[in-house]
Amino acid sequence: MTLRASRRGLVPPFIAMDVMRSANEREAAGADVIHLEVGQPGTSAPEAVLEAARRALMNERIGYTDALGIAPLRRAIADHYRAQYGVAVDPAEVVVTTGSSAAFQLAFLAAFEPGARVGLAVPGYPAYRNILTALDIEPVPIAVGENAHYQPTPELLADLGALDGLIIASPANPTGTMIDAADLARLAGYCHDHGIRLISDEIYHGITYESAAATARAYGDDAVIVNSFSKYYSMTGWRLGWMLVPPDLARSVECLAQNFYISPPALSQLAALPVFGCRAELDGHVARYRANRDLLIRTLSAAGLTRFAPAEGAFYLYVDVSSLTRDSEEFCRRLLAETGVAVTPGRDFDPIHGGGWARFSFAGSAEDVSEAARRLTERLPGTG
Repeated sequence: MTLRASRRGLVPPFIAMDVMRSANEREAAGADVIHLEVGQPGTSAPEAVLEAARRALMNERIGYTDALGIAPLRRAIADHYRAQYGVAVDPAEVVVTTGSSAAFQLAFLAAFEPGARVGLAVPGYPAYRNILTALDIEPVPIAVGENAHYQPTPELLADLGALDGLIIASPANPTGTMIDAADLARLAGYCHDHGIRLISDEIYHGITYESAAATARAYGDDAVIVNSFSKYYSMTGWRLGWMLVPPDLARSVECLAQNFYISPPALSQLAALPVFGCRAELDGHVARYRANRDLLIRTLSAAGLTRFAPAEGAFYLYVDVSSLTRDSEEFCRRLLAETGVAVTPGRDFDPIHGGGWARFSFAGSAEDVSEAARRLTERLPGTG
């Protein structure tokens, strides 16, 4: 008798993770790799976080916590919104999660029924649409490009028919583009007026190069705000994120979190308590990202790859490589095999037009990005 498998698991892969697996296999075989494929800072967590973790291991019982997170961390996150954005947040609105990935699952399940229509930018983070698909929620692609600054607008939403939800990201992955405060206010107002649940991915806040990012929480408390300790705070492997949850979803999110996760990682929560006081160290990382970005832009431009999404924030260059290939997956496979530089194909972020694009992460060390630039100079036409 043949056993059946659920169709909900038949989602496309997260190709960036497939590339990382291939890169790790290459490393395990003794070859070197420079990782430009994943959005992972090249630095460890701040020293204050590491010291807090050491103290916790010595002095704390690392057990279950409240499903919504420990009270001191929820208060610290609420205080962060007052200090950083001038926005009042009640700690009761804060939900600590097992990375932002868990936050998206909780938000989608709490906010949307099966069959709901949720808009999202394309190119955009692939896990949005793949998680929605696994939950029988319809992802509605919003084709964004240079004309829309690679971000959704009310005008684009008006052409999509009735929507139940909208996911935005500023700064965005893979494009690095941002929604300024005035445009964010317009989007939030449009969603409120049309009964669209807004979910704002703000995990790259803090990593900006021209102006600070605005939070959608400034324009009402009916949006779900998602953030993470992974990116700006350099804590990817600690698997810790947070949400600001509207009152009408609070109990649903809590019950889902209890049943899905029991609680976020206790050690990670205790370690994260001092991280909001580490801005000087963390802003030093952002300065390095800027230098890495500028080096990659010079290198790729010299190779004739001069069309980029504006990298105003985050730590990615989304690059038009259509002059070299229409098969970005094969292009990235060859680049890894021939140079040891791991890059993510654009098809991960745009299944329709991504064959002519690639994403380069510049989150690593200055030495790694410099060496990657040297190898790309030798490999790509028009350089050297």
